[in-house]
Amino acid sequence: MKIVVINGTEVKGCTYRIKEIFLSVLKKGNEIIEFYLPKDMPHFCIGCKTCFFKSENLCPHAEYVMPIWNEILKADLLVFAAPVYALSIPAQMKALLDHLCCHWMVHRPEKAMFTKCAVILTNSIGASNRKAQKDIATSLKWLGVSDVSCLGFGLMEGVVWEKLSDKRKNKIKRKVESHAKKFVLFKPGRKRLTVKVLFFICKMIHIGLLKKEEIPSADNQHWIDNGWIKDKV
Repeated sequence: MKIVVINGTEVKGCTYRIKEIFLSVLKKGNEIIEFYLPKDMPHFCIGCKTCFFKSENLCPHAEYVMPIWNEILKADLLVFAAPVYALSIPAQMKALLDHLCCHWMVHRPEKAMFTKCAVILTNSIGASNRKAQKDIATSLKWLGVSDVSCLGFGLMEGVVWEKLSDKRKNKIKRKVESHAKKFVLFKPGRKRLTVKVLFFICKMIHIGLLKKEEIPSADNQHWIDNGWIKDKV
């Protein structure tokens, strides 16, 4: 199994420790590739729309985005590890997800995404983790990933791992290891109803758009090339 990890912070604090506990269960016999934000993708999307109108390879930040995206496409399991900032995900994580929007089902989805599994690991001092998890899960859903699970923690005692009580750390460790064990005997994800419905709706949109366009857009051409819709010619 190939695992790609997107770390929402470079700081080796609580998020890092939780992620490391998760990976420790899966290290044997698996390939693990990690990216750390913002180091590995330091730019915000500037809204030029080049990825939509032409190609993601022409994005001003393609030298950072494409290596991450290409590894995501080859992965079996995706792991997103992020602290909760202001009830949401860190800006650097959002910046990466923004750059991947051209691969949403309404634009140019990739078949490889339909069989992936993803895990979202989050933590906060005590505030709800749900909004942060939902931000990532929504992007994954529109990218075509059906099998997404979330595991979040309210640390309560502080934000420095070394200052947490042994009781708290052991409780977190048990839960994380238990969740990781679900992926030891890995099974590819499957396209579930929500993704199937979204895909069908997007297909109908592209069929309608193709009728109005003299030359297929980059999005339409992608759908044609994948055999999902027929060229009007």
